[in-house]
Amino acid sequence: MVDFKKIIAESIAKVLNIETNEIEMSIEKPKGADNGDYAFPCFKLAKTLRKAPPVIAEEIKSQIKVDESQIVKIEVVGGYLNFFVNKELLAKEVLEEISKDEQYGKSSIGEEKNIVIDYSAPNIAKPFHIGHLRSTVIGAALYNIYKYLGYNVTGINHLGDYGTQFGKLIEGYKLWGNEYNIEENPIDELTKIYIRINNACKEDEKILENCRNNFKKLEDGDPYCVELWKKFREVSLKEFQKVYDLLGSKFDSWNGEAFYSDKMQEVVDILEKSGKLVESQGAKIIDLEDKGINTPCIIEKSNGSSTYATRDLAAILYRARTYDFDKALYVTSYEQVLHFKQIFEVAKLLGLDEKYTKGLEHVSFGMVLLPTGKMSTREGTSIKLSDLLNESISRAKAIIEEKNPDLENKEDVARKVGVGAIIFNDLSNSRIKDEIFDWDTILNFQGETGPYVQYTYVRTKSVIEKAGGVPDIKEVNVEKLLDDASSKIVKLIYQFEDTLIQVTDKNEPYILSRYLIDVAKAYSNFYNENKIIVDDKELQNARVYLTYAVGSILKTGCKLLGIEMPDKM
Repeated sequence: MVDFKKIIAESIAKVLNIETNEIEMSIEKPKGADNGDYAFPCFKLAKTLRKAPPVIAEEIKSQIKVDESQIVKIEVVGGYLNFFVNKELLAKEVLEEISKDEQYGKSSIGEEKNIVIDYSAPNIAKPFHIGHLRSTVIGAALYNIYKYLGYNVTGINHLGDYGTQFGKLIEGYKLWGNEYNIEENPIDELTKIYIRINNACKEDEKILENCRNNFKKLEDGDPYCVELWKKFREVSLKEFQKVYDLLGSKFDSWNGEAFYSDKMQEVVDILEKSGKLVESQGAKIIDLEDKGINTPCIIEKSNGSSTYATRDLAAILYRARTYDFDKALYVTSYEQVLHFKQIFEVAKLLGLDEKYTKGLEHVSFGMVLLPTGKMSTREGTSIKLSDLLNESISRAKAIIEEKNPDLENKEDVARKVGVGAIIFNDLSNSRIKDEIFDWDTILNFQGETGPYVQYTYVRTKSVIEKAGGVPDIKEVNVEKLLDDASSKIVKLIYQFEDTLIQVTDKNEPYILSRYLIDVAKAYSNFYNENKIIVDDKELQNARVYLTYAVGSILKTGCKLLGIEMPDKM
């Protein structure tokens, strides 16, 4: 396809004698069609050229040479140079590209660079609750999009299957295990034990000390503790898989914290050799004050047990050696910002190539909040994700029953709508924002929601069915698609690959979800302004094919977000 942005950048670069890439990075998409399709701001050049931006823009315009079959008009507006592309050529390029396959926007821009994404990571023996939703769906979306752009991606579910929490759980099971039916309802019963032992620890320091000792025994291979740990892990994974099946989430590795239990000593040894590991109150720490981090990174507790940081550092070593990553993304809440600042800094002491330490990135996100505030497993205020998803499916089914009681496969459609609504809602705003869960918003078919995007897709399918199918691309006259409503859709579709690149540049899936809302709205406007099934066969073919293109983009985009599309609703 014609790369209009690159063409414009090359033309400006020749005039200014500046690198094309530098120009291309500065080119913007103007607000409003009246300002063209691309804009080059001249403000940064004012200092170097010692001229006012509007003067610079006029001078570039007078010297620039472009192919008029590609760029039909150039205007100066203030300090901006605005470019108008050939609408007919754009429509022709977009629709022909769409006609080739259903992987529009797929590219090899990633050049098979290795990306490791650590996401989801629920805690063993605890409910897979709504708080884990964000990590799971953000991570899955990034996984899909990076892969679509030609990166070699490894998705890791770094399970919370180690740590002091297991010492607590073992102690609770020792004290009250016979009171709880672990086999019948494992997660719920283990959660009850966990809440009970936490309360007991608050009241009795001795019980807390026993919990810590249990974890040390687990690390040392105590048969009883290891057997209990294996049991807790096994029953938890079975429960988690039910949620992953609903969400459509898959992973390339399930290596959790426990996997690194025999790999931590190497970390300790390397850090000791570095001379940076010091003793403090019986614990071994790395002081990071000289790096602007006031809290030291604890590598080994006073009782000799490992820490979350030690295991994460061991994981960095292992992943660098195993996956040779260019980027390693950690999709966790912003509450862990300090932790990742610490381990990313300490990782520089492990003797790794700078490539690996530079590639470490914390993809943080805000919390999912209940109307009453933050959730906590310890306090028993969490909501299980399986319950949430099933509730959403049930609500979606009720809406479908009301709107279309004769619909076939209602259960399957309700599943796609209900689960899709949850995923889309989570990805519809910047990840760093806290999210307050609101059913009325999530399942609204008219708002900026997943069901609205799905409904728009279903509408495209219905139009195509009424038209008797998708016409051959050879029968499409793009001159029939030059009206404003059609051109807006064409322009949006053209921007699909660029949108995906923006997602990976910022690790923000919401950029794609907002784009899909824009496409759905543009099609709704087109649908309202233009009759599609008409006597003029040439006009109908063009509008039906544009409808097909919209459906294709919506389906592909939603698939990358992890959302399935129903054919009917």
